Amino acid sequence: MSGAEASAPGDSASGFRRLTLDDLDYVLPESLIAQQPVEPRDAARLLVVGPGDGMTNACVADLPQVLRPGDLLVLNDTRVVAARFFLRRRSGGRVEGLFLSERSPGRWEVLLRNAGRCREGERLSFETACPCPPVVTLLERGDEGHWLIEIAPAQRTEDLLAVAGIAPLPPYIRREVGECRTDVATDRERYQTVYAKSPGAVAAPTAGLHFTPELLAALKARGIEQAFVTLHVGEGTFKPVTADRLENHVMHAESFDLPEATVEAIRRCRERGGRVTAVGTTTVRVLESCADESGNLVARSGQTRLFILPPFRFRTVDVLLTNFHLPRSTLLALVMTFGGVERVRAAYRRAVETGCRFYSYGDAMLIFPA
Repeated sequence: MSGAEASAPGDSASGFRRLTLDDLDYVLPESLIAQQPVEPRDAARLLVVGPGDGMTNACVADLPQVLRPGDLLVLNDTRVVAARFFLRRRSGGRVEGLFLSERSPGRWEVLLRNAGRCREGERLSFETACPCPPVVTLLERGDEGHWLIEIAPAQRTEDLLAVAGIAPLPPYIRREVGECRTDVATDRERYQTVYAKSPGAVAAPTAGLHFTPELLAALKARGIEQAFVTLHVGEGTFKPVTADRLENHVMHAESFDLPEATVEAIRRCRERGGRVTAVGTTTVRVLESCADESGNLVARSGQTRLFILPPFRFRTVDVLLTNFHLPRSTLLALVMTFGGVERVRAAYRRAVETGCRFYSYGDAMLIFPA
């Protein structure tokens, strides 16, 4: 099984401690779940873990001083689509939707909420300001809220979501949406990285939300280069681990692209003795999916289901910049595999004790090897 398809741990290593579901649990006061982003973006707090076992407090704007000249930042340039939308039943009932993919022109795979009474063949209409909103026919019900729908008249997905969609914020960020839906302009702008380029994600690569054009310029002036990958974050990012054993969890496939220019940038970084810093767990999964046993990278596009658990051996990533993640999530499992279970648990305790803000709009941590 290739690295891009593997849902089990990587290489064997002696002395590793198996990660359990209990390891992925922690106590978080609800008040620490960030509901709004900080301004400016790089004013977010940064908990620096290591090198070694030490921890220091900084802010994201300090990255040019925390990293070294010659290091390389690798960022995910996926662009979040306005994937959240609302439908009206003929009875007047309201159904919330999340666009997942377009199977063919006019046919979408979606997640629907409040659709328990909906039936296959039923017709609904989009909530938009258009005088003649498109009609949606429910074609096929799947598992866990999945539906196949057909839109008439068929139109370009990007055009329809531009007028009918809003930012697909995760459910723990609460927004009041009135009967006459109005988009929150700040979320549409802030739930997007400043370097977003390739449309396709239904969730943001949140570690990248902290960067400003000024911070990117300061990093470059310091001699810290930047390169890009693309991973279109899918619905699986919100899916908690429910299997009794972590290794039995099934990852959703996500599309990625590793360009040749990034492979070359990493090669040059290695030659000059620099460190590869992955911005976010999505970047880690692209790079590690494309590395062979010796750490050699091959530029390619495809899909990955890579689930990183101990005793996975990281072949490409030296340093990780990441936000604070949900309990029992595959993202937290990856971070603990990279930074060490007890070390990351101690960092999360410190983050709670010092009032760091958690999740998508929250603060960040920079993890060096122990």
